[in-house]
Amino acid sequence: MERAQGNALPIGYKTLSIHVTETQRTGAKIDAKTKGKKSSEDLLNAETDYFAAIDFHKLTPAEVNLRFNSNEALGLSQVEAGRRLKSNGPNILDTRRPNYFLKLLGYLFGGFCSILWVGSITFFICWQPPLSDPPNDTNLALAILLIFVILIQASFSAFQDFSTSRVMSSILDMIPAECHVFRDGQLVKVPAADLVIGDRVHLSLGNKVPADLRILQTSNDTRFDRSVLTGESEPIEASIFDTDDNFLESKNIAFLGTHLIQGSAVGIVVLKGNDTLMGRINKLTTGRKDKKTIIQREITRFVAIVISLTITLVLFILIVWLAWLRPTYPDFMSTSVLLVTLMGCVIAFIPEGVPICISLTLLMIARRMRNNAILPKTLSTVETLGCVNVVCSDKTGTLTENKMVVANVAFLDHEATPEEVRTKLEKAAKPNTLPQPDDEPSILAMQQLQLAALLCNNAKFDPATIHAPALIDRKLLGDATDCALLRFAHEIANPAPLSGAFERTSDIPFNSRNKWMMTVHQGSKAQPALIKTLFGSDMVSADKTPNEKDSMLVFVKGAPDVLLPYCTSFVAAATNTPQPLSAEWTAELSRIQQTWSRRGQRVLMLCKGRFNPYLAEQNTADSGPSNMRTTNAATDELTRQGLQELCILGLVGIMDPPRPEIKDTIAACRSAGARFFMVTGDYGLTAAAIARQIGLFSTSREADTYENIMDPSVGKSEVVHGSDRSFDDTEHEEGRPLIRMGTSLVLTGSDIAKLSPGEWELVCSYEEIVFARTSPEQKLRIVTELQNRNCIVAVTGDGVNDAPALKAADVGVAVVSGSDVAIEAADLILLGGFDSIPEAIRLGRLVFQNLQKSIGYLLPAGSWSEVWPVLINVLLGTPLTLSSFLMVIICCFTDTFPCTALVMEQEEFNLLSLKPRNTKKEHLISLKIYGQSYFFIGTMMSVFCNMFFFIYMKEYTGLGFKDLVFTFGNDRIAEKLAKIGPMSIDDFNNIHVNTAQCVCFVTLVIVQWGNILSVRNRRLSILQADPIRPQRRNFWLFAGMLASFLVAVLVTETPGIQDLMLTRSVPIKYWLYPIPCALAILFADEVRKLIVRAFPKSIIAKIAW
Repeated sequence: MERAQGNALPIGYKTLSIHVTETQRTGAKIDAKTKGKKSSEDLLNAETDYFAAIDFHKLTPAEVNLRFNSNEALGLSQVEAGRRLKSNGPNILDTRRPNYFLKLLGYLFGGFCSILWVGSITFFICWQPPLSDPPNDTNLALAILLIFVILIQASFSAFQDFSTSRVMSSILDMIPAECHVFRDGQLVKVPAADLVIGDRVHLSLGNKVPADLRILQTSNDTRFDRSVLTGESEPIEASIFDTDDNFLESKNIAFLGTHLIQGSAVGIVVLKGNDTLMGRINKLTTGRKDKKTIIQREITRFVAIVISLTITLVLFILIVWLAWLRPTYPDFMSTSVLLVTLMGCVIAFIPEGVPICISLTLLMIARRMRNNAILPKTLSTVETLGCVNVVCSDKTGTLTENKMVVANVAFLDHEATPEEVRTKLEKAAKPNTLPQPDDEPSILAMQQLQLAALLCNNAKFDPATIHAPALIDRKLLGDATDCALLRFAHEIANPAPLSGAFERTSDIPFNSRNKWMMTVHQGSKAQPALIKTLFGSDMVSADKTPNEKDSMLVFVKGAPDVLLPYCTSFVAAATNTPQPLSAEWTAELSRIQQTWSRRGQRVLMLCKGRFNPYLAEQNTADSGPSNMRTTNAATDELTRQGLQELCILGLVGIMDPPRPEIKDTIAACRSAGARFFMVTGDYGLTAAAIARQIGLFSTSREADTYENIMDPSVGKSEVVHGSDRSFDDTEHEEGRPLIRMGTSLVLTGSDIAKLSPGEWELVCSYEEIVFARTSPEQKLRIVTELQNRNCIVAVTGDGVNDAPALKAADVGVAVVSGSDVAIEAADLILLGGFDSIPEAIRLGRLVFQNLQKSIGYLLPAGSWSEVWPVLINVLLGTPLTLSSFLMVIICCFTDTFPCTALVMEQEEFNLLSLKPRNTKKEHLISLKIYGQSYFFIGTMMSVFCNMFFFIYMKEYTGLGFKDLVFTFGNDRIAEKLAKIGPMSIDDFNNIHVNTAQCVCFVTLVIVQWGNILSVRNRRLSILQADPIRPQRRNFWLFAGMLASFLVAVLVTETPGIQDLMLTRSVPIKYWLYPIPCALAILFADEVRKLIVRAFPKSIIAKIAW
């Protein structure tokens, strides 16, 4: 089978099974022992050898018991089970164990932390001689402060991982909590984790298999649901004999995680925990390296840009110092001061608060997602959903309810819905009265059909919910088709008065050879008359010994194509009498079947017949010993008689109905610019019918098929060059996928295997696609082909077979009720319905929007405005207008509190009306955002804060900007001070410069209030979207402003901080002067937005962020 390159792991069940079969057929042994890193093919070969060597399924029950030293009657003893548990460990699946040391290194040195460590070490070096004599305690405090900042950032990263591990521990539940085993001859309940090799496990209807079992005993109708492994919904009949040389295909093996949906069984544990099929595939799945999410790549890009600019600025200052300052002004900047200045530059340019704000933003949006029944396993996945432009969804349980129901009912002369049948039976109902011969014929015909659905059935209601008042709340146990018919029989009328009049005497369960089910009934002793009223006077009851003229009632159900050759008549609803099955009526039956099949329904035919037990006894009398007559000859005789001259009671159309909300969900995804594809293991006809019902196929014309892909009239050149007018021209932008609007396609797994790269180009351009009969490897191939064509793909699934595609997708979405392998491979867990996906997409886009606003808020003050004090100091020779300590306080504290409030912002407009973000062009940080933050808002802030520094200096020292520029050190300043008055250079530096630096700091804190009020709206005016009115209310903004104000007061007014970090109290008027400046910034940005709205084609609009 062709595999998608680069995505070979995890290995799918089908691929592994095929390789095992091939290995056993050829007798080859593959050496997968390679040094170093194993390739995906090596891992596949290793697993192939492992399962090819297993022979448990080929052993007889006695040999199995002997090999595992288990007593057939008593099972294991408690003592032996305890010894094996201690020796071999518990029956659990391993989850991925992270390397905590590497994680710790990532927390402490990732992102901006690496360069902050350089700064901290530099400050430590500058603290003591020879660079500082006497020691400079301020440098020590700065070094410790930077370490504190690093630890804060690392803590937020660790919290994200903690959230992930907590999510995983709460949802992994593949191994059932308890199971029943034979210990010391007693059937006892034990924790599934305590199972050991050799335990004899008893399984009953509805149980989940707790380990890989070799089946030793079964009832005659035992069936397992292996869809979690295979993706195929058809149940597997259990057997006590090997049915295939391949361990993975033999029907006498029950695999961990599968369900017993019919009958009962006893099996012996042959593999447990990580050695099971589920465990080994899970190990391969979890072993694959995690992919980087889109937002992680964006943050890495942002960090790289900022660090590059920081290094550039540091090198620039270093060159200026070496080439100019050191030779010209040797006393201005010593080596120690240079290092502190360079680290001040680093602190200034790096917005240390960004990682914290990003973590808080993702955390808050993830919490909103949880409120919408979607659980993100990792916070960084949240934003990726907003970029999704293709959703590949499984059908069963996602688009549909995963609950088979009867959708249509038909007699050959009358069609109806279950609701119409129920209404008619309710109107004709007579309290406390059984059906009578003179009742309306159509009512009697409907009651016969109801009884066939009820009695030819092995499903039953779960005892735990059988007394629930609403029928929909009663859980059913059994095969999905039987469950649908049983629910139908109870929905159309209360069957209790009828069912008590019938006793089942024998049955032949459905099997893959016959493809039908048969049951035989007689009247009960309590109500012997009802069976005669409905089905004829020759029907026998339990109170009478049958003779040669008496018959028992036979019900048979199966596919029309299978049963039709045995049918000779049908019950006419109008007369409740048998009518000959003529060619005309056969054609009508075929028409009904085809019509329902096109709607995605499975059509079943219910028939009645007769069985003469007296005649059967005579025919089997000479067939051998009584035990042989019971098991073989009697069954053959029942089959022969039961299928003779069947009379058709009616047809039922069964389907897994679409979820009621799915149509709106698909429409919402499409309005958000995401194409919606179905990827299913079901048949193409059924999948296409469901696609039309749910609106996935939106056009009335027939969908294209593989033949249309091969049609030369649809040339590949049209796709590449966009000459086909059906293309959406706006989609031809680089980085976006090509889309042929209004086109639909149905492809099967066999079609996918034939596609060439050029044909994939055409396939991926269809707007609506159904992929049917796909294998796990083909699902993976679909995902990778779409990704290779600029698609950001979300995949939903719940089975082990979905794990490869979930792992490879940009966003893997697993259902919480699915397998733990799927959950482990996925990025998001659906706790509720699929209708929460559009809301998750909206929140993902809101994450990106709010992150851009947060960064747009942080850069002006936390980066740009902090660089200028350093540049002014170096290039113009003035005192440093903002100390390194105050820079750190702005970045990590005063800016962080208001920035956190931006996390709570609602969307400005309907985000689902936008196209998905072009991840190759629309970055988290763009030139437009840099322009807005640095050259527009940042420049105004820089002017204001430095202006107030020099205004204060002029007022309190007499030296303004003109006096301080180009002084380059204390000597010239001292000369100018001497001319003005008796102020020492120490008072100038230690009192007034420090106070002026605090003035600059306070100014930055307050003007940021104007920035945050403007940045929360990219286009709208604050008059249209203020933070007070309900539509965009966000009182957290004011709480953030208050918190930043209190931090500023704390830093400037606390004596201990003043002494250690050289801060000073700020005069009251300098707390008030910046307020008009904040309003000026808000007003300036309001004017910019007005120009953008009024003149959308202007230069201002084109460069607007």
